[in-house]
Amino acid sequence: MASDGSQTEGYLQIGEAAAKADVTQRTLRYYEEKGLLKPPTRMDGGFRLYSPEDMERVQRIKELRDLLGFSLADIKEMIEAEDVKEQIRTQWRRDADVSEKAVEIRRAREVTLHQIALIDEKMARMAEMRRQLDGRKQKYDSWLTANTSAEAGERDPGG
Repeated sequence: MASDGSQTEGYLQIGEAAAKADVTQRTLRYYEEKGLLKPPTRMDGGFRLYSPEDMERVQRIKELRDLLGFSLADIKEMIEAEDVKEQIRTQWRRDADVSEKAVEIRRAREVTLHQIALIDEKMARMAEMRRQLDGRKQKYDSWLTANTSAEAGERDPGG
């Protein structure tokens, strides 16, 4: 049972959570330390317990890190933006007037635009790196074409 008396069904201890997420226990603690993960629920003995939502967040962090190559700072910005949008969703009131709703929608839109900008920046840097590598490859191809076809002609007495 957790120290706050809540149910812990579906929660995982740190070793189980690390194994399921395919990360180390140290990585989970580090994510918590850096603010990427909220402090987990703890058992009476102080053991960390990770909720299904925590596990989803770890998967999102890994996706941003591995798939997009984001730094921890970028990941934190992306995760915090998701938190803002989740807060807006949970506090959404159907009975609020249109102007109140518009304020929240504008806030969610701005956060989303910031996320898009982070991704666009990463994509632009990757595209530039790709262009540079493509230029090198073309130089290699040109050199090989110029030098190996002449070499092949010298070696081939029939050519």
